[in-house]
Amino acid sequence: MRKAGAKNYLNYSKRILNITNKPVSCEVFADDAKNMISQGNIISKLGKNVYVKVPVTNSKGIFMGKVIKALSSNNIKLNITAVYTSKQTKEILKNINKNSKIIISIFAGRMADTGKDPLPQIKESLRLSRKYKNVEILWASTREPYNYMQAKKIGCQIITVPPLIIEKIEKFGKSFQKLTTDTVKGFLVDTKKSKFSL
Repeated sequence: MRKAGAKNYLNYSKRILNITNKPVSCEVFADDAKNMISQGNIISKLGKNVYVKVPVTNSKGIFMGKVIKALSSNNIKLNITAVYTSKQTKEILKNINKNSKIIISIFAGRMADTGKDPLPQIKESLRLSRKYKNVEILWASTREPYNYMQAKKIGCQIITVPPLIIEKIEKFGKSFQKLTTDTVKGFLVDTKKSKFSL
């Protein structure tokens, strides 16, 4: 929102929510439980399709179970974000109302950026949440088109994908021969642009 030049958080959020009936997550920006709950209650009233996005911990690493429990018990839809482990998923599940909609966003891409395999954590989170009909696991911070295939294969319900990667996903299905030819054509274009000669 800041990058898009938004000046007023609530007004900008309302504009987004008014142009789609798809679920939209609007994040709290407080760092303490009391103010997260207060902001969450305000955000929840913006529209029927809004999910209140709450970090699993605050900046001090304190688990925000109190926030999750308070908002969820009021049937407020939540997107619990910045999740990295199935242990965190387990703690989240202990604090939710089984009737309110919950998304648990697991940051697969950022995990992979540090050399850690995100699949075991997501698979275990999916297993833990299977008996909760109101809970969906989201593959967050997608880094490459193949992540879409991975998320689909393990049964992830949601994946967030930036536009550039969506464009690449739309090209799925090319044969290896076509990939080779297209790559060599790209080399040829670059060579002509460089005007190199030997």
